[in-house]
Amino acid sequence: MCGIAGWVAFNDDLTAHQKTVDAMTATMSDRGPDASGTWVRTHVALGHRRLAVIDPPGGIQPMTATTPRGEVTLVYTGETYNFAELRHRLRGLGHHFRTESDTEVVLNAYLEWGEQAVDRLNGMYAFALWDARKDTLLLVRDRMGVKPLYLYPTADGVLFGSEPKAILANPRAQRVVDLDCLHELIGFTKAPGWSLWKGMSEVEPGTVTTVDRQGIRHRTYWSLPTREHTDDRESTVERVRELLGDTAQRQSVSDVPLCALLSGGLDSSAVTALTAPHVRELGEQLRTFSVDFLGQESSFAPDEMRETPDTPFIRDVVAHVRTEHRDVVLDPSELVDPELRRAVVRARDIPVGLGDIDSSMYLLFRAIREHSTVTLSGEFADELFGGYIWFHHPAARDAPTFPWLAFQNAHTTDRTALLHPRVRERLDIPSYIADQYAEAVAGVEHLDGESETERKMRTISHLHLTRLVRALLDRKDRLSMAVGLEVRVPFADHRLVEYVYNAPWSMKSFDGREKSLLREAVRDALPASVVDRTKSPYPTTQDPRYAKALQEQAREVLAERGSPVFELVDRDWLTERVATEPESLPSDGRLGLERVLDLHHWFDLYQPDVDLS
Repeated sequence: MCGIAGWVAFNDDLTAHQKTVDAMTATMSDRGPDASGTWVRTHVALGHRRLAVIDPPGGIQPMTATTPRGEVTLVYTGETYNFAELRHRLRGLGHHFRTESDTEVVLNAYLEWGEQAVDRLNGMYAFALWDARKDTLLLVRDRMGVKPLYLYPTADGVLFGSEPKAILANPRAQRVVDLDCLHELIGFTKAPGWSLWKGMSEVEPGTVTTVDRQGIRHRTYWSLPTREHTDDRESTVERVRELLGDTAQRQSVSDVPLCALLSGGLDSSAVTALTAPHVRELGEQLRTFSVDFLGQESSFAPDEMRETPDTPFIRDVVAHVRTEHRDVVLDPSELVDPELRRAVVRARDIPVGLGDIDSSMYLLFRAIREHSTVTLSGEFADELFGGYIWFHHPAARDAPTFPWLAFQNAHTTDRTALLHPRVRERLDIPSYIADQYAEAVAGVEHLDGESETERKMRTISHLHLTRLVRALLDRKDRLSMAVGLEVRVPFADHRLVEYVYNAPWSMKSFDGREKSLLREAVRDALPASVVDRTKSPYPTTQDPRYAKALQEQAREVLAERGSPVFELVDRDWLTERVATEPESLPSDGRLGLERVLDLHHWFDLYQPDVDLS
């Protein structure tokens, strides 16, 4: 896992811009703390920061292959889990390898099969490849969008990087945020290709982007397929288990210490249980880590989203699977540290406003990094198997919008409430969400003869797998890579995704509960308490002192003369929330304060030019 950056300029000599290339690459130092390298030619510059996971001594980048017609150079981030099989195949075709790294396998795969090599890769990756034989840059992103990649077209080429900050380090990238950029920040529909910065966009998952003298072109090499599912329930459960077992084995390969995230929920427990045997075959014991808050288990108060604390279930899994476990217990006072908030905003590049969900995850990953370099996660299972409460909540499920926006409970907030009325009117977020929903639904392919229920649930599943999950994968990648930790996502294996997506909803919910297929597939590997546990989301602190600390920091923002926050935020709204007793904050209170504080630090860190015209 690494960070990449680069620049193509067909009308410039980039050998004169080494300092700028170095600055772009340096922004990725957290993603790649182990090594740094740049490769600069007249019209192209590639930068790489390395987190050494496979073949630490051999996988140095940028990596170049010399051919009779010119150099082919690669900068790559991520993991190709089937690299051993591909290397064996390529050796049979006459290729020779100097290293044991998956990077060299990807490079040789391109030399053999051209850009069609991407069809053979199983993994999470983003890479840039310069082919001097054609003066062409390829930018490639994995099928599910686990690894991020951004681009910024220029007058004579393109800037690119694993994160926006790499691109913004180049003076040719303008730091402008306009109304179109703000729509998605507030709307949270995960519009394809969106970036907060004007002129910048994501390379979409499953896409090859080609940059040459003729311009920039995009080719989709993978999209979520719609197929008839012909297996019966028993065969489907067996196939899910087979695929999970195979991907757990593939993703447990590492030349550095590996562990697993364990929340005591079905998803992370399944990953832990299926990975542990492979680690034991190597003569080791799988390490697991969880996050909790000081005193939370003893003072836990159930609500609509969380019926039980995590800790008892974590203990059951640890005893059952026999892992080496550590609880990372956080004091809520740690979570309100302004420097921690700045670190999180810097990691994510956006003022997203999720507060202690993000900050506690950052601290968890930082603690894990002291012991391991790679961790496995249960992310993606809820979107794939139908785990979220709104999959099963009629009002949210039937609403003509994104279900995660339609779901209403005590924690739901109006994301526009804190905005200055003028900004709220200009943005017209309801219309934006409606347009995005119509566009998203239009992209869903259905089978002939599907019932109304199956059509509806296929649509909802598609929205989660092509929209919501990408936002969550980006969060996990940014927060983990900010501390040099690689997070692998077994449930995002594209073979598993294609298979489960096409299983009918009646099969995914055959026992009347969430994630029926997954529960049945791993029932024999887990304690009954975990198999029967109701879905519980990532924990947040329930300490009332946390909200009070947020109010105190927001009061400081109010006192700051000329704060740019108030270009967007309604000062009266913030004044009212700061004056409210912490325990009486309305539903939009705590998260609204989080968003204001994130904006405050984001303005300071990035110095954006906000254009509301």
